[in-house]
Amino acid sequence: MSLELAQTLTDAVAVGQGAISADAAVVAKLTDMAGDLAVNLGIALLILCATLFAAKWASSGARRALSRVRGFRHDQTVLSFAVQVVRVLVFAIGFIAVLQRLGVQTTSIIAVLGAASLAVGLALQGTLSNVAAGMMLLILRPYRVGDVININGNVGKVQRLDLFMTQMADANNVKIMVPNAKVFEDTILNLSGQQTRRIELKIGVGYGENLSQTRDVLIAATAMHEKVLPDPPPWAGVTNLLDSSVEMTLQAWVKSDDYWQTKADVLQAAKEALDTADIEIPFPHQVGVPYKEGDPALFHEGQVISRLHEASQSFESDAGRDSDEG
Repeated sequence: MSLELAQTLTDAVAVGQGAISADAAVVAKLTDMAGDLAVNLGIALLILCATLFAAKWASSGARRALSRVRGFRHDQTVLSFAVQVVRVLVFAIGFIAVLQRLGVQTTSIIAVLGAASLAVGLALQGTLSNVAAGMMLLILRPYRVGDVININGNVGKVQRLDLFMTQMADANNVKIMVPNAKVFEDTILNLSGQQTRRIELKIGVGYGENLSQTRDVLIAATAMHEKVLPDPPPWAGVTNLLDSSVEMTLQAWVKSDDYWQTKADVLQAAKEALDTADIEIPFPHQVGVPYKEGDPALFHEGQVISRLHEASQSFESDAGRDSDEG
């Protein structure tokens, strides 16, 4: 009996030692895995930091390199677009390196993305269309950074053209962000794309005025402005016969940068010159239509209100009398 008990104890001790050895192996394995994971995380973090630094350095290098090219030296549109493309490429390479360091099989990820390319393309068709439109805008160059453009009624100065958006600022310094796809599909009016622009003003004068004198007065007042270009010279002429005035059109050419202020100055100068020459600029007059025989055909606004008030009181008294009789 004692021999059997001793054997049982021996077996139990052996099993316990085996379990301890197995636990020690598991602990050692987990320790090694934790150490490897910590090392990989540390290296991945270093790669990420290096990617951020490399993206900044590569974008700066691309900007400096393109700045030395004569065709791109003063073109901020190409510079900003190229810098962003370089930054995105560096980030993509660094992200792949981080995944590889963490043990993710990037080849399988690429295979899955290739198999799901149709779904990804459909899901990102708006984003991809903006990228494609940005590339076409960069190639065709309908506008550059610094140009004043009109896109679907949004007028502003181009500040930036990137992969997805065109950024503008209007006259009130309000930021306007327009997707590149909408810009490329819509009509683009480049208001500063030419060196000169034409001012065109519509001015109405009375039918009884001397139209030749009016034309000469408008041309002389416009030509005196220092910002108005002498070639081609200012022009004025009759362009329409309206209900209460003769429409005179005044045209003058200026540099694109001087357009808005010169337009306001020329309009003011034209008004003052017509006043000095005693040439009438008609404006709407209020006309009253008589509602009783013997009333005057024309009366002032106060008389109109008084007569309307009297008419309403007369109508109310007549209506009250009819109701009493009923």
